[in-house]
Amino acid sequence: MRIALPILWIISGHVMADVSAARDALTQQEGDATEEKSLEEVFEATENTYSLMNKGETSLNYSLSYSYAADQRITAEIVNGSVRSFDVTPSSVHTLSNNFSFDYGYENNLTLGVTIPLSVRYDSVDSLSGSGLGDVSLNARWQPYAYIPGEMTKTFNGSFKTKTGDSPFRTISNKRLATGSGYYSLSGGLSLSKVVDPVMLFGSGNLTYGIPEKDINQVRSGSLLDEVRPGVSLAFSGGFAYSLSYDVSLSTSFQASYTDKTKYIFKSRNSEGQLVDREVSTSATMSGVFNMSLGIRVSPKTITNVGVGFGMTDDAPDILLSLSVPIDVNGLKAKSS
Repeated sequence: MRIALPILWIISGHVMADVSAARDALTQQEGDATEEKSLEEVFEATENTYSLMNKGETSLNYSLSYSYAADQRITAEIVNGSVRSFDVTPSSVHTLSNNFSFDYGYENNLTLGVTIPLSVRYDSVDSLSGSGLGDVSLNARWQPYAYIPGEMTKTFNGSFKTKTGDSPFRTISNKRLATGSGYYSLSGGLSLSKVVDPVMLFGSGNLTYGIPEKDINQVRSGSLLDEVRPGVSLAFSGGFAYSLSYDVSLSTSFQASYTDKTKYIFKSRNSEGQLVDREVSTSATMSGVFNMSLGIRVSPKTITNVGVGFGMTDDAPDILLSLSVPIDVNGLKAKSS
């Protein structure tokens, strides 16, 4: 059982009525897939950026992932040194994500792509669910130097993530789960790999900046949520892949991400009836996952990857399952493995 202990320390009595709104905001943030989304970007970096597509080539890839996260959060409201309320809130969230990724070789050393996620989420404790389009992202991968056998490969990657998914700041509280983050974000990073036959060593680092979302105007327990300032996220990964045979390969990796605190700006009236801003912040989070993946060649040009991951920190999902396959459709030809 996982236990997190966020404590709200209220200095003056006139903001006590807004504590529940702040607590709801924190709970909603934890319900988002922020850490999961950061880890997903790391997975994509380590799996897809070792060699780029030739100019004019196209590929379509489908990946299916499932994650399960359960914990119990303790929230205490302390006013002038006295505990005014004490809640234990269980959480058990199942997330099923379907991702379609289209890549195009703009140049031999530059690949552009778009990822379209479709998500289904279900909270078995509160019987809440949400499904629909997630946050579509635009991606670019650039390799400054041609690949030289025996040398380390360096690939830079960048991404712009939209807010096309159902925003947690637009949904009705306790009615349904969001499928998106609710704000735009920019990310960039570097991937490294080196082949030491029959082993490939790889690692990557990624920095994500969430663009503040303003003029939200969401009512939460008597207060008006006006602005959200997401925390900067830093993610990294490392591991190796080993070729067991021509048809089977095995890879293991460790992915971790650190996310700085997120700030919520509420508008509420003080004891004199004046409209004032009040800031509430979450604590920084650290997420770590150990992942194993099995690659199986199902045809001369098609490799299917099946993976399983285990959360190693309180802020990580408990279980991660994934399946990735290339898709051949008319007019598109998946990149040869």
